[in-house]
Amino acid sequence: MGGILAVAALAKDVVLIVDGRPLAVRSFAGTVQELLGDQGVAVSTGDSVRPAADEDVVDGDRIVVRHARPFTLTVDGRTMHRLVTATNVREALAEFDIRVAGGRMSAPPGRHVPLSGMTLTYYSRRQVYVEADGVRLATRTTGRTVRQVLRQRRIPIRPGYQVQPPLDSFPAQGTVIKVSPPLPPHTVPVMPDVARLDWQALAQCESHGNPLAVNPAGPYYGMYQFSLPMWATVGGIGLPHSWSVEEQTYRAQLLYQRVGGRWQGQWPQCGMRLFGRPS
Repeated sequence: MGGILAVAALAKDVVLIVDGRPLAVRSFAGTVQELLGDQGVAVSTGDSVRPAADEDVVDGDRIVVRHARPFTLTVDGRTMHRLVTATNVREALAEFDIRVAGGRMSAPPGRHVPLSGMTLTYYSRRQVYVEADGVRLATRTTGRTVRQVLRQRRIPIRPGYQVQPPLDSFPAQGTVIKVSPPLPPHTVPVMPDVARLDWQALAQCESHGNPLAVNPAGPYYGMYQFSLPMWATVGGIGLPHSWSVEEQTYRAQLLYQRVGGRWQGQWPQCGMRLFGRPS
């Protein structure tokens, strides 16, 4: 009878948790590795065992085994591959040091990650900007493409309109999406002597070279501070500051030609900069 009691005293009651599934075990194993062998639990490189496999088994222990599984994560278009021991999506993201905070995922945070592995796509919530019709709008988005951002803002893409960056590109944090109507025709050529004038210096004086500048006093718009009547006179469409640097410069050169080089009425404070002289 005493021998039976002595053997019983050597037994340890532990809880073995394998990949989240608990099991009460009575074992005579001396180490964690021996106990796992007795229970038929195989471990290999990348698996997590706590306490470590060479630790002694102590009565009342909780022995946690998590098997490694392949996980492919694509975040905002960047793909990473890693072995994780997480049993759900939220824990897997934590192993990638990614906190779920308002983003959009292809699977819910509580989804089980099987031993065979998993592929997940995650789009963070970003702030981007949309410029259309001379107005810049800030928007928070988890959109995968520029096209999706424009749909969210209900901005139509009309035939002939230009969009930069391209519609299928990824809108990263801070991206400025520009939607421009078709370029007006350039039917009037710019004379070589006009093209050689210092248009950059004029723009710097008028607007600090800012193509988006707006002066409500006129109002005046763009790099060359066009009034809307003058812009329309030289074939400009819409608002001057909604167009590219090249388009604004072309229209300014046409205006110079149209007035026969008499710049004083158009740029009285800055016109001398065209000739390399301060005003």
